[in-house]
Amino acid sequence: MEKNPLLRPSSTMFGVVDFRGQPISRSSSGRWTSAFFIIGVEIAERMAYYGISFNLITYLTGPLNFSTAAAASSVNSWSGASMLFPLLGAFVADSFLGRYRTIVLASLLYVLGLGLLTLTAVLSSSCSVDLKLTLNSNSCSPAVLQVVLFFLSLYLVAFAEGGHKPCLQAFGADQFDETDNQERIARSSFFNWWYFGMNGGMIASFIALSYIQDNIGWSFGFGIPCAVMGIALLVFLLGSKTYRCYALEDTSPFIRIVKGMADMAMSRQSSADRFASEVEAGDLEQDCSCQSDEDTKLVNGGKLLGDEQIDEAKGMLRLFPIWATCLAYAITFSQSSTLFNKQGGTMDRHIGPSFQISSAALQSIISIVIVAFIPVYDRVLVPMARNFSGLSTGITHLQRIGIGIFFSVISMVVAALVEMKRIQTAREHHLIDEPNATVPMSILWLLPQYILFGIMDALGMVGLQEFFYDQVPDALRSLGLALYLSIFGIGSFISGLLVSVIDEITKREGESWFSDNLNRAHLDYFYWLLAGLSAIALVFFVCFARSYVYKKKEYHSV
Repeated sequence: MEKNPLLRPSSTMFGVVDFRGQPISRSSSGRWTSAFFIIGVEIAERMAYYGISFNLITYLTGPLNFSTAAAASSVNSWSGASMLFPLLGAFVADSFLGRYRTIVLASLLYVLGLGLLTLTAVLSSSCSVDLKLTLNSNSCSPAVLQVVLFFLSLYLVAFAEGGHKPCLQAFGADQFDETDNQERIARSSFFNWWYFGMNGGMIASFIALSYIQDNIGWSFGFGIPCAVMGIALLVFLLGSKTYRCYALEDTSPFIRIVKGMADMAMSRQSSADRFASEVEAGDLEQDCSCQSDEDTKLVNGGKLLGDEQIDEAKGMLRLFPIWATCLAYAITFSQSSTLFNKQGGTMDRHIGPSFQISSAALQSIISIVIVAFIPVYDRVLVPMARNFSGLSTGITHLQRIGIGIFFSVISMVVAALVEMKRIQTAREHHLIDEPNATVPMSILWLLPQYILFGIMDALGMVGLQEFFYDQVPDALRSLGLALYLSIFGIGSFISGLLVSVIDEITKREGESWFSDNLNRAHLDYFYWLLAGLSAIALVFFVCFARSYVYKKKEYHSV
């Protein structure tokens, strides 16, 4: 009998089933066939998500009459929630439903949330029509019920995103068997092409929906993402017969991790108590190694707990310093859909004599850079680096993340310099007190910071995805990607908090850094602050990365 029958191409895979729970053959399942379905779903889902998120600040400051600071804070809070709900989604998927069922359920909730969001936009459009009929020159303030329904719908989308986002990506990576050398290399490429497809969907969303929302109306602008998300669910179901689904473990991996952490704490306390008692008894000269390995294993319910449970808990705790030092990177990431957008809205947006671009559409530059950069990275740079390092990924995950953080520092420096130039131009043309006037400075001045954001994301974001998927226990890979997303959730909350606190403090001293009149605001000060925070975070990240011990032996250092 063969020692490892899993290596036979036609063998039934151990611990892997189809979506009905039946055994599945390696040769007829998974790999790129399944991955293409899943990447297709991600393209559609990103079109839907960014179809509402990328221009959300414009909707809040427009039909809902929010101030710039309040709108930016609201967008950051919602973005933060959509990045934290994946922790709940991962728990449900890894402990109860499995990734396949969680994705289907989350998709249904997603469509419902987007449908309700479209309804609120229809109500807002009705308000605008009534305003025109009555010839009332005052703005049409939305009803309280409309605002409440809007935010309930928005957070239902965030809740659905929590089940969809970590499970879909983990499910895609699950289609490649890490015990097979070729599939392991393909899985590393999957993360690159996943991000490639994701940004392809974002480009389509930025270009098409920004025009629709600005020129046709928000009802269509929100309704189209709802339809696209429905299509995404159909695409996912079409690939069901090809998917590899990992069977759930009898004991929840979350419970096992929590028990492991409790075991660690109890073990240390037990060692401390024993040491203290030996000191009191004067037995310190005796052989302290008399406590055997079996003695250090704690009894729980009459059964000895193995070291594996504690090792898993230690592995999770080792991730925390990396997680914490990436928060500044996430704060920087939050600015492209909020303050960059408002900044561009004050500038000359003409491209050529007649065409005028939406300020929100400029975010597509980030995705265009990513789509152009990732094939070069995956097909050229990684093979070159592999020849020197011997690693299947070319460079380690942490090296890739660190380079991404470095680019985040540079991007904020450039953003600050461009904003200083914009304010100076407004001053030279005596537009400081004319917030609605167009500053005679081309919006193309913002291109460098958007390009740097694209490089930053292609390196840092993909590195974080693969790192957190790879370094958690196998049964907790949805949680690993949820932890990666939570970096950006907490980062968004911190960004919103910073904006709110700085807004309150600077208003007392005179003009707010985030004044509705951006010509008197000081977004440049805020960008300099973020550049400094990111630089400090980079120093700490390098220190922690150098001492990090990878779960797998193929990574020995960074």
